[in-house]
Amino acid sequence: MNALEIKDLTKHYPDFSLDRLSLTLPGGCVLGLIGENGAGKTTTLRLILDMLHRDGGSITILGKDNRENLPLTKQDIGVVFDEVGIPGCLNALQVGKIMALTYKNWDSRGYQDFLKRFSLPEKKRFQDYSRGMKMKLGLAVALSHKARLLLLDEATSGLDPVARDQVVDILLDFARQGDNAVLISSHIVSDLEKLCDYVAFLHKGKIMLYEEKDFLLGEYGMVHCTKEQLDAIPREAILHKKVTPYSAEALVKRSAVQSGTQVSPISMEDLFIYMSKEAE
Repeated sequence: MNALEIKDLTKHYPDFSLDRLSLTLPGGCVLGLIGENGAGKTTTLRLILDMLHRDGGSITILGKDNRENLPLTKQDIGVVFDEVGIPGCLNALQVGKIMALTYKNWDSRGYQDFLKRFSLPEKKRFQDYSRGMKMKLGLAVALSHKARLLLLDEATSGLDPVARDQVVDILLDFARQGDNAVLISSHIVSDLEKLCDYVAFLHKGKIMLYEEKDFLLGEYGMVHCTKEQLDAIPREAILHKKVTPYSAEALVKRSAVQSGTQVSPISMEDLFIYMSKEAE
C-alpha cells in the first residue's frame, strides 16, 4: 500500500500557486521534496495535514482521504516542522508526559532512548534549547508513538554535520521497518541524496521532476567540451547548457547522447540547480 498519494493538488494565493502537484510515496520508502525557499514545500505539508483549505485535488494517507477522521489518522503520522511548536516553558520530561496522554501508542521507553541518543537535557526548558536541540526533541517525539508516516519540514536544518548523519541513519532505520515511510522536505540536498529512494524537484509551486533517485543519478550527467563538440550532441539530449568563448558544458540525458560521449556524474544539488535555471 502507498503511504501517501497526492493527485492534482492545488492551492492559490494572491502571489503564489501550488499548481496541480502529484506525488506517490510507497510504503517502505523515503521521498525527498527539494526546493528553494518559497517553492511550496511547507504549503504542501500543511495541505497534507489539512491545516490549509485546498482549492483542488486529492490527498490519501495510508489508504484514507486525509480529511476523513483526521484525528485518528494523525495517530499514525509523526510531524516535525521548521518551527517545532513545543511550548517554551516545558522541559523534555514534561513533553513526554503530555505526549503519553496524546498518543494511544506512545512509547515512553523509546522516547527516553531518543533523549539519550540525542544528548538532550531532560529538565532544561525548551525555550533554552539551541535550534539544533529543538529539532532533535521534535524528532524524538515524532519517532516515539509508532507512527507509520513521517512528515518532516527542514528537519535537518540547524543540526551540525555529525547530528545530521545520525538523523539520516535513524530515518533510514525507520523506513525499513515494515511499510513505514518518510516525506522530508529540505534545501540541504546532500542530506536527501544520502537518505531518499525517490526525489521530487519543486520549483515555484510546480513539480519539475519526480523519479527514483538512483534513476536520476544514472540518467543525467554533465558534458564538458568545446562549442563544436556541443553542437554535435542531439538537441533533445540537452536540458541546460552554458557556452563561453573557450569552453562549453551541458546537462544531458545519458540515454540520448551518442555512444562514446564522455558524461561526468552530477550531484543531486547540481541537477536541481541546473533544472531550476532551465525552468526560469
